[in-house]
Amino acid sequence: MTTEMITLHGADGDFQAYRAAPKGGNGPAIIVIQEIFGINQVMRDICDDLAEQGYLAICPDLFWRIEPGIDITDQSQEEWDKAFDLFGKFDVDLGVKDIATTLEHARRESANNKVGAIGYCLGGLLAYLTACRTDVDASVGYYGVNITKYLEEAATISGHLMLHVAGKDQFVDSRAQKAMHDGLDDHSSVTLHDYPEQDHAFARPGGDHFDAKAADLANTRSRAFLQAHIG
Repeated sequence: MTTEMITLHGADGDFQAYRAAPKGGNGPAIIVIQEIFGINQVMRDICDDLAEQGYLAICPDLFWRIEPGIDITDQSQEEWDKAFDLFGKFDVDLGVKDIATTLEHARRESANNKVGAIGYCLGGLLAYLTACRTDVDASVGYYGVNITKYLEEAATISGHLMLHVAGKDQFVDSRAQKAMHDGLDDHSSVTLHDYPEQDHAFARPGGDHFDAKAADLANTRSRAFLQAHIG
């Protein structure tokens, strides 16, 4: 496995991305979409794990317009305050455009021209919107926030989408979860998995709500989904 920071060229500026490539060359590509903590160790570890599985993983810096190079954790109140400040300033539409730029680059590098995406928290929303607004082949969102604001865009999904929903998510209440099911359950290309007893970020190692059993189940489902749709 090899890792490096690369530069991607967007329509309104250049930005950095973390790239992890499998040993022996590139496999199918997966875009890893950050939480509100930037390209931190958790995101890099996810990329590295995907590379160990044979994928080319690329995690773009989506906060570059606000402050490039964010790398913080969830371990202090100061960092949480910083993260929520960045989240408040973040432009979702521009973020999806940066993901589209990353996708174009990833498809050129992909061993089979297939590209998937996987995102967490803010990245879970962006994984949903990536499915709606780009030609990504498969997208996975973990405990995405504010998806209900964009449910009408589900009609434009051309690839495949899987969402992992935390039943006790402090940022996505039961009404929002019901609205997601009402709006997406009948879509032939969308699969929702519920984790009734889990809170937000149950799959983040080291986090307050990390649950190893639930995380393993969600990650196993994600691996099978991506294997089925991008190889």
